[in-house]
Amino acid sequence: MKNFFVLTGSAIVGSVMTIAILYAANPQVFQKSSDTIENEQPSIVRTASYSDSPNGGTDFTEAAEKVMPTVVHISTKTTVRSSSYPQGLDLWQQFFGEGWDMPQKENVQQASGSGVIVQKDGYIVTNNHVVQGADEITVTLHDKREFTAKIVGTDPNTDLALIKIDANDLSPITFANSDEVKVGEWVLAVGNPFNLNSTVTAGIVSAKGRNINILRQKYAIESFIQTDAAINPGNSGGALTNANGDLIGINSAIASPTGSYTGYGFAVPSNLVSKVIYDLKKYGVVQRGFLGVSIRDVDSKLVQEKDLKVNSGVYVDAANENGAAEKAGIKTGDVILEIDGMSVASASEIQEIIGRRTPGDAVHVKVDRKGTVKDFEVHLTNKDGNEKLTEKASEDVYTKLGITVENANSKMLKKLGIENGIEVTSVDDGVIKKYTNMRKGFIITKIDNENIKDIEQFTKIIERKSGGVMIEGVYPDVAGTFYYAFGI
Repeated sequence: MKNFFVLTGSAIVGSVMTIAILYAANPQVFQKSSDTIENEQPSIVRTASYSDSPNGGTDFTEAAEKVMPTVVHISTKTTVRSSSYPQGLDLWQQFFGEGWDMPQKENVQQASGSGVIVQKDGYIVTNNHVVQGADEITVTLHDKREFTAKIVGTDPNTDLALIKIDANDLSPITFANSDEVKVGEWVLAVGNPFNLNSTVTAGIVSAKGRNINILRQKYAIESFIQTDAAINPGNSGGALTNANGDLIGINSAIASPTGSYTGYGFAVPSNLVSKVIYDLKKYGVVQRGFLGVSIRDVDSKLVQEKDLKVNSGVYVDAANENGAAEKAGIKTGDVILEIDGMSVASASEIQEIIGRRTPGDAVHVKVDRKGTVKDFEVHLTNKDGNEKLTEKASEDVYTKLGITVENANSKMLKKLGIENGIEVTSVDDGVIKKYTNMRKGFIITKIDNENIKDIEQFTKIIERKSGGVMIEGVYPDVAGTFYYAFGI
């Protein structure tokens, strides 16, 4: 029988319980939980212990009573507009002409999920997919009070979002250190599955550092805590806690052929959640550090193939040109053993550790190079290859466009016989996908006839644009020049 991962919006759409997102290639259901911020950063407590009930067995009553007031119900309304283009209307006229109107069809979708109070003055963390594109967000507290919420910021790379309600003296959750979570310890999942408010389920930690390849973002971070606590549609944005009632993760996904619980759920570790919340609150966008390497897990096959001198660690397939790792001296073929004193055995672990850092941060990386252990100090960069913090306006631009880009490799440019350009590394929901058939791999060389040298220049041009835009460029695998027009 085929096994599926399903991403759930934890939603009721049109009054019928549905799976919000279903990926054809690797179907999966997503749900995530929330987090607390006290004095900018959540307080960290020691992880799990449990108490025995007077009647014998494990007693979770105190933990449940502690957590339930911190978990909220989130409902959204989203207006979906579709356009019907008049036949024979010239594409250029569509984007640049005047005197025409596009017929619009509107459909209002309702959905629901969960969130966790992270600060007493109204900050709540939830899944990005729970609130993405929503026109109205309503938060219902454990005591049945309702509030309208606004989005503070989102991070599609972890499927997390921070929202805010106008309230005070709320009950925020306490954070545990997810690095100290152990396989086999008791956990509780708290949320609103199937609109059954304040539902608590129990299980154990089944695994750590799980990558299930569900997030479709180029810079997605997947290092999930795996649990057998029952998680269902509606749990998205809810809390995964230890037996003391302290947050260890954000419930994110379930392994399911049906969209409902059949065995395993997955949660974003609380230490990563804490980083995302802090950045969204302070900057409006996540400031994420990058090593600048392509990596994969070391296994017995790779040991033989590459004649490695170690049996564990993470193999460096490529150190990106002028990336942070290459500048520090790390080379293709090195095996990463430790980062800042923490042993690493999988690429997902490195993704999480580095994802908790900021551009400009220095990390100490220990590698094995053909049997010799070497230490490097690496100064992390942003995704554009420098140590600058990302401005929210710039991030908003790319979210609207629905693309990610990087500076084109010099070898690629030489091969194509062009002098400048940036590469489109992913095409997601946004105006470009809606109005063009641009695909991943496209090299942007010009915008409105202006040559594009790098990402910084492209971003500045796009930020000041309004109305019609014409992008020109080439594909590495198709001859000729391509043109894409759209409106912003």
